[in-house]
Amino acid sequence: MGRTVQTANQVILDEQVAFSRFRRALRREDQRLFDSLFACARKHTAAISQASHALPFEAILLAMLLEQAREIERLKRMLDE
Repeated sequence: MGRTVQTANQVILDEQVAFSRFRRALRREDQRLFDSLFACARKHTAAISQASHALPFEAILLAMLLEQAREIERLKRMLDE
């Protein structure tokens, strides 16, 4: 029998759990930001699942960065208006 491939959601959850000790060491407000970054990554599960050439955490980080870039662009537009 072959191995079952994890879904992108499961990969994200596994990485978040792997960093649970790191999260606990953060201040409360940073813990909320940490959780928010993983929530941002979950918005891009389809893209993460297509990045089979990359390490799972690399794809998760790229998804987080994409959401951060989106927020920066939104804030720039607000400032320009």
